[in-house]
Amino acid sequence: MGMQITLTVNGESVTREAEPNQLLVHFIRDTLRLTGTHVGCDTTQCGACTVHVDGKAVKSCGMLAAQAAGKAVTTIEGLAAADGTLHPMQAAFRSCHGLQCGFCTPGMVMSAIDLVQHHGCHNEQQVREALEGNICRCTGYHNIVKAVQQGAAAMQA
Repeated sequence: MGMQITLTVNGESVTREAEPNQLLVHFIRDTLRLTGTHVGCDTTQCGACTVHVDGKAVKSCGMLAAQAAGKAVTTIEGLAAADGTLHPMQAAFRSCHGLQCGFCTPGMVMSAIDLVQHHGCHNEQQVREALEGNICRCTGYHNIVKAVQQGAAAMQA
């Protein structure tokens, strides 16, 4: 039997029904139809499902939708400005070619923003260590690290 939950997603209050065992990632994708948040492993290993909950990076496959009730959730769709201007980290991933197939990119971007906002990691080694929980199967991470560093500089400017 489902339950009503209310949360704020990308700045908008939403109330929907969720099963008690429904993961936040499936609530975001299936109920809210925000498909930028990807399901990679369902075991918090790959980071493709990373979103921000109350301003902190969370792997949404490890959190129940009901646990997000009353909280503010930001997905990759909620980062760009209303006029379509990309968030500085999104723009950096684009300009540095910090993606290949793109599957991991939303989670990488969300983790990178959290990294800059809460941990202040900027040198290559710090960025590589901080992104260990986000797996990219296509690249050697070189361009991802460059993108995070460029995005960090833009966010702080």
